[in-house]
Amino acid sequence: MPQIEITALADIPAGTGLGSSSSFTTALLRALHAHARTIVTPHELAEQACHIEIDLLGEPIGKQDQYIAAFGGVTCFTFRQNGAVEALPLAIDDETRYGLEDNLLLFFTGFARSASVILKDQDQRTLQRDSAMIDSLHYVKDLGLRSKAALEAKDLVGFGKLMHEHWENKRKRSNGMSNRQIDAWYDIARNNGAVGGKLIGAGGGGFLMFYAEDKTRLRHAMREAGLPEIRFHFDSEGTKIVAQ
Repeated sequence: MPQIEITALADIPAGTGLGSSSSFTTALLRALHAHARTIVTPHELAEQACHIEIDLLGEPIGKQDQYIAAFGGVTCFTFRQNGAVEALPLAIDDETRYGLEDNLLLFFTGFARSASVILKDQDQRTLQRDSAMIDSLHYVKDLGLRSKAALEAKDLVGFGKLMHEHWENKRKRSNGMSNRQIDAWYDIARNNGAVGGKLIGAGGGGFLMFYAEDKTRLRHAMREAGLPEIRFHFDSEGTKIVAQ
């Protein structure tokens, strides 16, 4: 009987809000498809990952992490009530995309956490039709549409301001979303060139992302505060086989 050895390597720790679990799931599935010599589309790959994480494992998460891992790029997803997902590249030119990539900075708080704990509470409140949670989700949906419009209009500063508005709303969802230390770091960033930012993922730890055109000032301030920067680039291909 043939055997398979699976080894996983990552540049970041788990539980830091960057969608590592969904990236791992899509990558593993992509490798297994390649091993079986079967063709799989990004949409099929994302749906299979969603089935594993949401249906089989019962994780209280959405589909966004699996889909962006499978598709890559600066992509706009529309999530329908019937579970269908539409994916289209965001209508932005190269200048806007390069400017966005250059001016987004990522800093590690040093905290890892279980997203399931925070998300489970939010999921239960949503299923119970909690009015404050439903209003918050509608607000985030509107922020997504406004962010899309800002990027398509080449208004990167406006996009940065929307990140700040998003974070202010997100903090109200759960007591575990932030803490005094994270709030202090966020204030340092805002006082040193960051137009706006947010804690990536479910909250409680992980990475702080900021939009800043004065990047040198922000980098120095966050370094002095003890937060290492993680350099990154946009990926345009999504989950792929690099050697076969």
